[in-house]
Amino acid sequence: MTVPSSTSSPAAVESARAFLTATIARLEPLHLEFNRAGWDASVSGSEADAARRAGFDTQIRALLSDAATFAAARNHRAAVRGADAQLDRELEVLEHTLAAHQMPRATIDQLVALETRLDGTFNNFRATTAAGPMSDNALREILQASDDVPLRREAWEASKQVGAAAAPQLLELVRLRNGAAHALGYRDFYAMSLTLDELDEAELFAQLDRVEAGTREAFGAYRTALDLRLSARFGITPEQVRPWHMSDPFFQEAPATAMNLDTWFEGRDPVQLAREFFAGVGLELGDLIERADLYEKPGKSQHAFCVSIDRLADVRVLCNLRPNEFWMSVLLHELGHAVYDRGIDRTLPWLLRAPAHTLTTEASAMLFGRLSRNGDWLARWAGVDAAEAARAGAELAVATREQLLLMTRWCLVMCHMERALYADPEQDLATLWWDLVERFQLLRRPDGRTAPDWASKIHFSLAPVYYHNYLLGEMLASQLQRMLVSEVGTAWIERPASGALLLGRVYAPGKSLDWRALIQSSTGAPLAADAFVAELCAG
Repeated sequence: MTVPSSTSSPAAVESARAFLTATIARLEPLHLEFNRAGWDASVSGSEADAARRAGFDTQIRALLSDAATFAAARNHRAAVRGADAQLDRELEVLEHTLAAHQMPRATIDQLVALETRLDGTFNNFRATTAAGPMSDNALREILQASDDVPLRREAWEASKQVGAAAAPQLLELVRLRNGAAHALGYRDFYAMSLTLDELDEAELFAQLDRVEAGTREAFGAYRTALDLRLSARFGITPEQVRPWHMSDPFFQEAPATAMNLDTWFEGRDPVQLAREFFAGVGLELGDLIERADLYEKPGKSQHAFCVSIDRLADVRVLCNLRPNEFWMSVLLHELGHAVYDRGIDRTLPWLLRAPAHTLTTEASAMLFGRLSRNGDWLARWAGVDAAEAARAGAELAVATREQLLLMTRWCLVMCHMERALYADPEQDLATLWWDLVERFQLLRRPDGRTAPDWASKIHFSLAPVYYHNYLLGEMLASQLQRMLVSEVGTAWIERPASGALLLGRVYAPGKSLDWRALIQSSTGAPLAADAFVAELCAG
């Protein structure tokens, strides 16, 4: 309902709406073409597609950098504040978006060129080993399965080669981003990004500190047990455990236990499993799979993501699937983003047809991505014998908690590293990286290593000031799961009411509510670390 404001007039409201209409009429088609070109570049790896994407990126940033448009947005917002909640929210979102881009055209051109070059570096890079070039999937398979320690070390070191290629470009980009932020009056790009993304830095790091303190003892116990297990496997002492003894390049995935989860997915079609599951909880995928690009090919991005091309029905998922538990989890995760994007009320204005916040769409993705290790889900949707799944239930619950615990400590590394990177990009970042890894992950650094291993993580380059959303998303995913269990029941993984609840309370509002209001209204409580920490440390 529209609530009259003592300071606004019908003419001011009409003028603000006309301004929004005119601005979005210029912005929306550019976003559409940018997203199409970006998708094509990720699938093909071609320089032509990357250049087309960069061209639209430059046009969008140039439009958003216009000082007169920014001033008009601020003036309209002040003139109509309180007149209409949706109009207020549109202008607030637009003002924050414009504020982040108030910089000279020359700076914009430099940023786009650097980011495009880095995107190509990561998309096209293939590590070199004694056996020849290797994909990320091939390196990951060695770290997951091989008992040959020299081969594992070679694979781990090869996984870091992209860091040496990316680091000089990334540092140039960091300096450029900081320069733009300084010109706008911010301490650095990190502080600016949090502020304009409706996050309070002090509040965020207070949450991170609570999570770190709350998980310290449980993680220490987990690492002690893990080092004993790895030392027995590889014939070394616990003190000799190093990064290449882990099952992924960054120690962000829990090394497999005696239970081999992959056997439950061998010979199964992960796409069909996902399609049937989402339909079962009332979230039909429709043509999502037909729009997706799901398998490896030369030049294609080796990562996974979801993108809403038009903020309507054209939502696309990119993966590099193999029939194993890792990629089943990734597919469920990305489709969790996709059903959120598709569930946003399409009658909302364009600016508000987006998730409330990155952390809320990550929560949806993580809620579903966890299920590949859920005994009930495996029995109901993956065809695992019910008795076998029940017998494995306790071990699966432990594996899930261990993965969340490990992910939490990994996120602490990334968040602290990125804040320090923007605070001082000239410091000894290679040493800082391993200081943080040892502090939060209790993982010893390789002796004498000075390579820029930190730069091999793609998020620093292409998803800056983003990683905290994974941890906040996991916290919210636990909150959403408690809501579903409370209101739908423990069998929420097979009831259409689950999808209806998520659609109505979480997805449909889009960005019409800020993230704090959305979480409070959908779950009945604010986002908090305490329950999440208790869940991680249970058992």
